Amino acid sequence: MIEGYENITISIDATVMDALKRMDEVRRKMLLVNDGAAFYSIVTIGDIQRAILKGKGMDTPLRDIISREDKVFASKYDQETDIRQKMLTLRCELMPVLDDDYHIVKVYQWNDFFGKEEIGFQRQSLDLPVVIMAGGKGTRLLPLTNMLPKPLIPLGEKTILEEIMDRFERIGSKRFYLSLNYKCEDVENYLARLRHHYNVNYVKEDRPLGTVGSVTLLKGIIHEPFFLSNCDILIDQDMRDVYDFHCSNHNDITIISAVKSINIPYGVIEMENGQMTRLKEKPVVSYNVNTGVYLLQPEMIDEIPEGQFFHITQLIDIVHRKGGKVGCFPISDRSWNDIGEWDGYLKYIGK
Repeated sequence: MIEGYENITISIDATVMDALKRMDEVRRKMLLVNDGAAFYSIVTIGDIQRAILKGKGMDTPLRDIISREDKVFASKYDQETDIRQKMLTLRCELMPVLDDDYHIVKVYQWNDFFGKEEIGFQRQSLDLPVVIMAGGKGTRLLPLTNMLPKPLIPLGEKTILEEIMDRFERIGSKRFYLSLNYKCEDVENYLARLRHHYNVNYVKEDRPLGTVGSVTLLKGIIHEPFFLSNCDILIDQDMRDVYDFHCSNHNDITIISAVKSINIPYGVIEMENGQMTRLKEKPVVSYNVNTGVYLLQPEMIDEIPEGQFFHITQLIDIVHRKGGKVGCFPISDRSWNDIGEWDGYLKYIGK
């Protein structure tokens, strides 16, 4: 049970951006929403993602994206066994307990009943191929990568590569294709000595082929949608949600994007014909940035020229020109960790 739950509570008048920032601060994907002193509802990262996908702005108040009818809570008269079952059935990270006036008197969290068992364990497994681009020299992490290939850079007791594969294994994806070039023997030897055996197939580049060029070597091997990931990116998101979004929108490519906000510490002037039309004081500008993780239809492999240096951005341009669909699945900024450069790496291992 959470004793001090004020940090996971937010006002119904707060904005989508406020909720995203709070989720990142407290490292949760669900917040309690109050209307004044009374509990109103719960907002989840899924609510925010759906709002963004519907075109809602980051300054949209929460009252416009959640409904009181959707609220999930328990009563102070409920037994703990009933609360436990409700959390299990609904896969709730948090369960507020209310009194007769809708005031929160207790908050239970998933770990109170289920320990470290993952909240998504009941979901159907998703066994899709995962292609990891692991052949680069990792120049942003010099001089460390003079000794180690970037996939083997340590993160505590694991390497970057193991952490990426473990996250995909947790949702059921166990078939990995590693595109290797720089220090490829080191990567193969390391994985061969691990106690945990990963189902890995190697794709070796004779020379660097860009961020997606080597995928042509998988032509005739992959016949279903597949994840494509850089080997220095960690995503804190259940990829089954990405797959559901990808399929429901009939996308050719889905880009996982991170919502980045930039605080401009000045008054920003909007003008028309030399006249000020509006003055915004210290606005926050939000962008969706490319994380380097994608979900692709297998037909996309045929669009990549064989044996040529080729970037994923070029493939996206081709799909656009042909009238294909490129979707974007948004995640919060702190759900994306770029550990392929020193600032991101040191921040991650020091958290």
